Amino acid sequence: MDTAIIQMRDAWKSYHLEDLEIPAVRGVSLAIPRGQFVAVTGASGSGKSTFLHLVGCLDRLDRGQYLFEGRAVQGLSRRQLAVLRNRRIGFVFQSFNLLPRTSILDNVALPLSYQGLGRRERRRRAAEMLERVGLGERLKHHPNQLSGGQQQRVAIARALVTRPAVLLADEPTGNLDSATSREIMTLLQTVNREQNVSIVLVTHETDIAAFAERQVTFRDGLIVRDVCGTAVEAA
Repeated sequence: MDTAIIQMRDAWKSYHLEDLEIPAVRGVSLAIPRGQFVAVTGASGSGKSTFLHLVGCLDRLDRGQYLFEGRAVQGLSRRQLAVLRNRRIGFVFQSFNLLPRTSILDNVALPLSYQGLGRRERRRRAAEMLERVGLGERLKHHPNQLSGGQQQRVAIARALVTRPAVLLADEPTGNLDSATSREIMTLLQTVNREQNVSIVLVTHETDIAAFAERQVTFRDGLIVRDVCGTAVEAA
């Protein structure tokens, strides 16, 4: 790991509900080195998902500073933010968000269409990534022909096919049984270590958080715990 790829400085974010202002993130400062695997934990409403949305440039700070790879995010236009998300950040969600009537090969290739790559190159890179996540023999299958764990592997392949620097995962094992969850965590650990992709994973499950080398806990929009240790080996 080297310099911080993600750096939040005194980050604030509130939401408005009618006449009420609801603070979600309150003065958070956090630096994540390149190649680190971080689990963000906390109860519902603690601010962890808002923090992830800010890191992923899906939302903007009210005040404070966010640097991604040393570049200030606040001044970027919507188009610049879209390019940043497409090229440097991968997203994995609890619901797999796969296109049901499309093969998993074309599901994974889809993000590459926004980079201007030709169809042959998109499909080549998608097939290579599906091979890496253990689905190289199922390229023509549709999502409904796969198990939940396999669908999440497809979602991870789709997030990685653009070769991002950061992978953001929001409750990626929330819809999976315990055995399949361990398989997904094995895959994420492998991606982190072999490709040096920084991972920020939001979870409310302490046993899932234990697979990360660093655990950051939110409460009421604040970081109340930030510890590094030896990660549990998923396999």
